[in-house]
Amino acid sequence: MRVIAIILAVYVGGGPAAAQSWTEYTYPGDAFSVAFPAEPKVETTTYRAADGRAVEARVYSVSQDGGVFKMTIADLPDTAVEDSVIDHAIKTLSQGGEIKVDIPHRISRVYGRQLSIVGAGGSHSSVAVFYHKRRLYQIEGTVLPTGSNATSDAIRFQQSLAFTDDASNR
Repeated sequence: MRVIAIILAVYVGGGPAAAQSWTEYTYPGDAFSVAFPAEPKVETTTYRAADGRAVEARVYSVSQDGGVFKMTIADLPDTAVEDSVIDHAIKTLSQGGEIKVDIPHRISRVYGRQLSIVGAGGSHSSVAVFYHKRRLYQIEGTVLPTGSNATSDAIRFQQSLAFTDDASNR
């Protein structure tokens, strides 16, 4: 699946010149790595969990050339159930938009969902959601309607996620 997305990204508009500005960043404390087009801003915030509780979260993000690239990690309570965590994230992400693609996805042995969402205002997001070791991992690459970013950048960002620990949620 990653090979298809990479081929699509190169074909749709990212060529060798576009590839040169992206850098992989690794965050051992949150057990992931991801490629951003510039150094990401890191913020601590809260995330509303499926049970209504506000939990601590970290957001790694870059806004550039009409694109928004965002990785959110939320620390969830021991009582969280994988399906409800992922379903809640999908419902929240798709509010006001239309899900065009919703398929199973995995990175190594971590299973989740991959989505393509068209926003009401004309934006397009390539998203993946995972529940791994009591954390929600939510990666979103969004191309704004006024942006010069190709959709391939959103796909490239979403597909660059890797788990850096003993990755398995099964």
